[in-house]
Amino acid sequence: MAKWLMIIGAGILLIGVILQFAPSALSWFGKLPGDINIETETGRVFIPITSMIIISVVLSILLSLFRR
Repeated sequence: MAKWLMIIGAGILLIGVILQFAPSALSWFGKLPGDINIETETGRVFIPITSMIIISVVLSILLSLFRR
């Protein structure tokens, strides 16, 4: 369990460093076809369906590689 917590922590740290020094790395997030963005006078609704599917596929591939 401790090993997995350290790996998850290192992953979160890596994502934080990438977002800090290369904010354009995720500029595509939320701008893909299939992402829903509804803006009205009283509020905003953002549902990144396509972006979440891509992130899910990438994470699934990475986790399957680490398990082997």
